Amino acid sequence: MSFLDEADRRRRDLDDRHRPWRSLTLTGMLDDVAARFPARPFVITEEETVGYGDLAQRSARLARGLIASGVRPGERVALVLPNGTDMIAARFAVARTGAVAVPVSFRLHAGELAELLGLARPAALITMEAFRDIDALEALDRIVPGWDRGDKRPTGVLPDLRLIVTVPDGGGEARRPGAATLPALELGPRPELDAELAARAAAATAQDLATIFYTSGTTGVPKGVLSTHDMELRSAYGSAYTRAFEDGRRILFALPLNHVFAYVEGLLAAMFVAGSVVVQPVFDPGASLAAIERHRAGEALFVPTMSLAIVEAARKTRYDLSSLHSVMSAASSAPARLWNDLSEVLGAPQLVTAYGMSETSAATTFTRPGGPVDDLVHTVGWPKPAGIAGEGALDGALAEYKAVDQVTGADLPRGREGELVARGPIVSSGYFEQPEATAAAIMPGGWLRSGDLGFVREDGALVLTGRAKDVYKCGGEMVMPAEVEACLTRRPDIAQAYVVGVPDARMGEVGCAWVVPAEQAKPDAEEVIGYCRAELARFKVPAYVLFTTADRLPLTVSGKVQKFKLAERAAAELTP
Repeated sequence: MSFLDEADRRRRDLDDRHRPWRSLTLTGMLDDVAARFPARPFVITEEETVGYGDLAQRSARLARGLIASGVRPGERVALVLPNGTDMIAARFAVARTGAVAVPVSFRLHAGELAELLGLARPAALITMEAFRDIDALEALDRIVPGWDRGDKRPTGVLPDLRLIVTVPDGGGEARRPGAATLPALELGPRPELDAELAARAAAATAQDLATIFYTSGTTGVPKGVLSTHDMELRSAYGSAYTRAFEDGRRILFALPLNHVFAYVEGLLAAMFVAGSVVVQPVFDPGASLAAIERHRAGEALFVPTMSLAIVEAARKTRYDLSSLHSVMSAASSAPARLWNDLSEVLGAPQLVTAYGMSETSAATTFTRPGGPVDDLVHTVGWPKPAGIAGEGALDGALAEYKAVDQVTGADLPRGREGELVARGPIVSSGYFEQPEATAAAIMPGGWLRSGDLGFVREDGALVLTGRAKDVYKCGGEMVMPAEVEACLTRRPDIAQAYVVGVPDARMGEVGCAWVVPAEQAKPDAEEVIGYCRAELARFKVPAYVLFTTADRLPLTVSGKVQKFKLAERAAAELTP
């Protein structure tokens, strides 16, 4: 049987397994899988393997503790935890209470965390004590003085915060004797609490708010994306369907679970085939390769910066990667040669890229698994089909796209470049308590402005040409950085390239290319500029080339390069 025939068979099996489609809550889905496959491994870490039954039971114990502590339906519970069983169990526990999860990057500094929590106004906060060189308790001392002394008086910054729960470092004793801890929060069966859990489950619907995702901040302005249970699970099903999951698929990722990529494409998607997630708290290419071998992972989720590092590490080491049959590399553009490298070096025959954002419940488009490399290089795929979960009005997809004029908002025909806008059942209705941001993002008819430039091909595939906010004007001409970056990364001595606009007295703005050289390569700045002159129109040629290393690129928690920080750094370095 050919791969395409096998993929079609898997999709039919998936639809038959979940027919008829039911809109469930997150815990409804977890309990359904746990009832049928209680011993199946769900979460795999380097320390433990937890089955569906055990994870469901632990989430119920935590939910009892949250209810006993006064957490009410609709209130927000912030989760500041690294990837792991604690994060996942707490996530489902919050859903059981009818509250709304606010997953937050554990890497934020105290000031950044205070600002985000101020926007979310949580009633409860579950956080780590420490992770590597990060002292979360020190941050709490700065944000909520006296938090560990039982002082429940509202503070000016976080007036709604009534409960703070910490996870003891290494599973030992709490560093602060007065602190509530996650293990202590777990409560066994109690008639009054179980009755309340049952009542909340009966009242909950799939259309209830499940999560507030704060955007990854490539432009420096975080917004709280509203996401329902149905949006998350329907999107996850569509991804499992599109990627043709086999029963029990095992997915590895180090991408943070506070972002939609790992959460929807990994954790939730795996549940539809009672699969497993091999979760890592931080990305280390050697550790990822070792985990693929040790845990026999079938699929890995990366962003391109990770994919490049994985390929480089795999060339230097010997691991048994025979279990790996699929790689999803998405969230930003990738050099064309990366796809051949992933296939040849990792031996993964099924490569996909995708396009989506927090506001669209992760991926809305996918390239076809096993499709030609040209699709991976030149498009971000087609609207993902979703089988029985799909929208009839959208030909079985979950979202549709069109390009509009950036200024007037007028529709543009297929093939014409403009700002991409989307609508569908997995597209967010807006941002938490940010009416101005919501009004700016949502157009008439429910179309969401993506902030990305591109066009829809005649065959329906999406082509990205850049970020609207990345575009700069050189001497009156608009420059799309993505075009210049693609030109630069065609050179074998350049591994990554990111182009930003910097102020110029004569031209208004000129381009500055940040270049990560390929391993052992030493490209010359003037020679690179000369190469661009031979390949690009004069106004597109970067005036400056600055070199950096991959580990010095400013990244969001989801692995995207923060170009506004590169622009700030360039302006500082180029100022006499």
